[in-house]
Amino acid sequence: MPDDNKELSLNHAYEWLTGDSDGRTCKDIPEDACHEQPGNFLRQLLASLGNKLADEMASARLILPWLMGAIGAPVWMIGLLVPLREAGALLPQLIVAGLIRPLPRRKYVWALGSLMQCLCAALLALLAVFGQGGWGGALVLATLALLSLARGVASIATKDVLGKTIDKQHRGALLGWSGSLAGAATLIAGAVLVLFDDRPSQLALAALLAIAALGWGVNALFSALIREVPGATEGGENAWRTLVRGGHKLQEDRDFRRFNLCRALLLSSALALPYIALLGQGKSGSNLKGLGILIILSGLASMIASPIWGRLADRSSKNVMRDAGLGAAICCALTALCAWLPFAWTATIWPYAVLYALLVIAHAGIRLGRKTYVIDLASQQERALYVALSNTLTGGLLLMLGAAAGALAHWLGSAAVLTILAVTMLCAAGLAHRLHEVEQ
Repeated sequence: MPDDNKELSLNHAYEWLTGDSDGRTCKDIPEDACHEQPGNFLRQLLASLGNKLADEMASARLILPWLMGAIGAPVWMIGLLVPLREAGALLPQLIVAGLIRPLPRRKYVWALGSLMQCLCAALLALLAVFGQGGWGGALVLATLALLSLARGVASIATKDVLGKTIDKQHRGALLGWSGSLAGAATLIAGAVLVLFDDRPSQLALAALLAIAALGWGVNALFSALIREVPGATEGGENAWRTLVRGGHKLQEDRDFRRFNLCRALLLSSALALPYIALLGQGKSGSNLKGLGILIILSGLASMIASPIWGRLADRSSKNVMRDAGLGAAICCALTALCAWLPFAWTATIWPYAVLYALLVIAHAGIRLGRKTYVIDLASQQERALYVALSNTLTGGLLLMLGAAAGALAHWLGSAAVLTILAVTMLCAAGLAHRLHEVEQ
């Protein structure tokens, strides 16, 4: 009876979160996996909550730049944070896809990657207290590189396990709810920082990074508890063969090719966030109140936006990418305008904090839309390859675009770079509109 009550509670929670009155109805996962779907949905929700909270508390767009400033690291190092964080996670994924293919259960790869991220975040917390100057900044970058590699390992396994255990009509809802819950937790952390105001920032940053380590520990625990049915193991190959096969897929699959071009242009939203934060930091200095305001507004944005984007992505992920790209372009253009306007209110942190939050909403839609699109586009047999190839291409482009944006910011300023990124995202939105519908 207790087991029956437990299963009934899981079903009720699952139905409330997804709006699905029958948790046993599945379209593209095996019958055994379908039976476990309500419980696996909640386990992956908790795992994803831990991951998203950790991502916010160790954000290369906001927290780590503040950390580098607090320990007195050279300014040029700050420009490497976002490209290193993102590209380091994306570039090795073709290799990882080939290595995990022979494994019938990939949840343990997910758990191992999360545990490695947990250890790296703990090391960053120590560097927040003891790091100083150039050597401290170099160690932060080195630790971030290791964390990014671990993130790449976990990412490819996460999407593969998600595709095997959760039906395509509910994946967007899962990602959306986890983003909302993590946004609420981030909101609380930001409120605490506002109360700290001008107190020593290094201890507060260390506390945020310790929370990130805890979040990745939660992610590792619940990913290991997922009830994953064994999957296909044939077709394992080395990275070169995977690259060759992926190149053939790009030639053969026009929708996959267009998606990757669209995703590359949408990288502008990730590159734009640090420049808006940089403009805001220039108005508030290094005290924690300004950082707290940015964290609160971005947490509110994530909490409100993610479930909405998730439900919309289950209907049409390509429309989510289109609409979010348009929103991101508008945010970048308005921020550049604020930087150029000579009014008193543009000399405060508030317009930049509000526009940062709005861009977080758009960026959340871009991320949710492209994650849902590539998972739904690929068949179960090719899903890992599609995700890995797309991420590897994106990682290489991000390094190049990040370096170009940094050079332009050095010569032209942040506002000019944001204007260029706005135009790029308008082009991406137009391309997303022409993508094939994969949810129908």
